[in-house]
Amino acid sequence: MKKIITLFLVLMLVVGLLAGCGGNNNGIGGADQMDIVYYAYNAEPILNWDPSVMFSNGVIILNNVYETLLRFDPDTKEFEGILATDYSQSEDGLTWTFNLREGVKFHDGTDFNAEAVKFSIDRTIEMEKGASYIWSAVEKINVVNDYTVEFKLSYPAPLNLIASSPYAAFIMSPSAVQNNGDEWFEQANEAGTGPYKLESSSMGDEVILAKYDDYWNGWEGEHFDKAIVKKVSETSSRRQLIEKGEADITHNLPAEDVEALKNVQNVEVLSLPSFTNLFGFFNTEKAPLDNVKVRKALAYAFPYDDVVNYAAGGYAEQSRGAIPKGHWGRGDDLFQYSKDLDKAKSLLDEAGINQGELKLLLTYMSGDEAEKKAAELYKAELSKIGVELEIRAMPWESQWEMAMDTNAQNRQDILMMYWWPDTSSPYSWLYSLYHTEEDILFNLAYYYNEDFDEIIDNAYALSGEDLDASEQEFIRAQEILIKDSPSIFMFDKEDVWILNSSLKGFKPNPAYPLVVYFYDCYRK
Repeated sequence: MKKIITLFLVLMLVVGLLAGCGGNNNGIGGADQMDIVYYAYNAEPILNWDPSVMFSNGVIILNNVYETLLRFDPDTKEFEGILATDYSQSEDGLTWTFNLREGVKFHDGTDFNAEAVKFSIDRTIEMEKGASYIWSAVEKINVVNDYTVEFKLSYPAPLNLIASSPYAAFIMSPSAVQNNGDEWFEQANEAGTGPYKLESSSMGDEVILAKYDDYWNGWEGEHFDKAIVKKVSETSSRRQLIEKGEADITHNLPAEDVEALKNVQNVEVLSLPSFTNLFGFFNTEKAPLDNVKVRKALAYAFPYDDVVNYAAGGYAEQSRGAIPKGHWGRGDDLFQYSKDLDKAKSLLDEAGINQGELKLLLTYMSGDEAEKKAAELYKAELSKIGVELEIRAMPWESQWEMAMDTNAQNRQDILMMYWWPDTSSPYSWLYSLYHTEEDILFNLAYYYNEDFDEIIDNAYALSGEDLDASEQEFIRAQEILIKDSPSIFMFDKEDVWILNSSLKGFKPNPAYPLVVYFYDCYRK
């Protein structure tokens, strides 16, 4: 309780400082704060400022500071030109040409051009970090002229999807990087073309963005001058901030809070499909989870319906494979586990696991009520078959650090984690989460299957020329995945956003999960 009160007082102090002297009772949402938007986020706003490396929460910050060549609309399956005005593809799918927007300035005042595109993507590819693998098909980038850039591919690939990725596709100022070095980013610096530039950052806690006066799209019309993204992990605090009008937008509140807020004046609730799904990754390198029968037993013990209805409050649907509902590559006929404790107990018996012998640790992200409730429900079911489950809430970076320990014995047994796409392709899930890795990144089930790897790699290459055939191969790969059971496919979630009703212009895009494009928003 003391922690919650302290956090609330700190937030109030920040709001007070921003509001100045006026007697405004509406906080951020009031008349004195017409030009400031406040996003109360449930985790760290950013973990890495390097646009070539960032592959986590920073998606919500960097997509306002940097820009990509294109932006994808999954509803229309069309691409909006951002730093590129248009593009073309050769008949064999191996050459893609982008015509670039003129008159764009980086935040350091230098000009955006084709050399900057080549520098940025080459740097990302060469660093081999984060989501750099999305450019694996690129063999060479050619500067045709100042505002035309050509990509030569070694195999057909959907470069329009890649160039619109929310990760690893950002264009940065070559001068800023070359003059300051890679370490400059680690000190919370940026070099984008986006509508907002970094004003201040408290790593792990808060980021304040200010409008970039020379933004190429201008500032006519209604826009916010500043945006605040602050970590507020306690759900009660986020709800309170929204109710009092001291925050403009948040998400990931418990279902009961969402229902209550529907009846609160000046609060708006938006429930929309997402491309986000929840997994429970098994530590397959640690006995007895290296035994597929044990993993299947644990999958049969998971209370899918209860988790969907209670933990997610009905704002979800049980997963069917690794690809979420509504995204191409999801197999509607794939095998789906259901809770069957008799089957689970039988499989444990076959694996030689005696009653009371199996003790497991499951970690989930602190501040996420759906994960917490899902873990508690699972613990109760496992106890019925003699399996003891310790559940532990941890900050994301702490449980990720535990999962990346080179000693399998030091890792959690089950890691609960959401995934959302880097590119709008099934490859985003299947490669990132299950493809063989030499160094641990996001394959946190430590799953290795050469046949699976080959199928998804070929399917990805095929997607550049035959999307339907590619989709069937991705579904075939998931059949192998489900058979091997490296994880529990828990649920596909809906995004539930809670807004101050004065916030206008917000349009969530599931291809850019958790991102609020502040430039499009305004207050009315």
